[in-house]
Amino acid sequence: MIYTIVDIETTGGSHGNRITEIAAVKTDGTTILSEYESLINPEVFIPKSITLLTGISNNMVADAPKFEDVADEFYEFLEGTIFVAHNVSFDYGIIKNHFEDLGTTFNQKKLCTVRLSRTIIPGYPSYSLGKICTNLGITNG
Repeated sequence: MIYTIVDIETTGGSHGNRITEIAAVKTDGTTILSEYESLINPEVFIPKSITLLTGISNNMVADAPKFEDVADEFYEFLEGTIFVAHNVSFDYGIIKNHFEDLGTTFNQKKLCTVRLSRTIIPGYPSYSLGKICTNLGITNG
């Protein structure tokens, strides 16, 4: 099986917010096969609170491609893989909405690492990605 681990940043946390960044890694579970990363021009204003949270500003995305400009390439990157994300319903839902806005059907098998971590390491006070990594001794890089 091939998995694509996806993380997006958006203009906010609710439905209708726009993607500002996509990062994805394709893996067979042991080896990184390929990577995808792009800032995305959301075509709407990024609130200051979101810039403080994500580090992505309006200036950074001003000349970035719109989702419609990267949609075909990103769709092909994901095609035939299992979509993996921490809180998959958020990332998957936003991406699905973006594809559907373009008239593209998006139905991938998906795996939620929050749900998985609650199953394999029960009893943690927090299942945020940062807390899980810290508790498991996983460092960035």
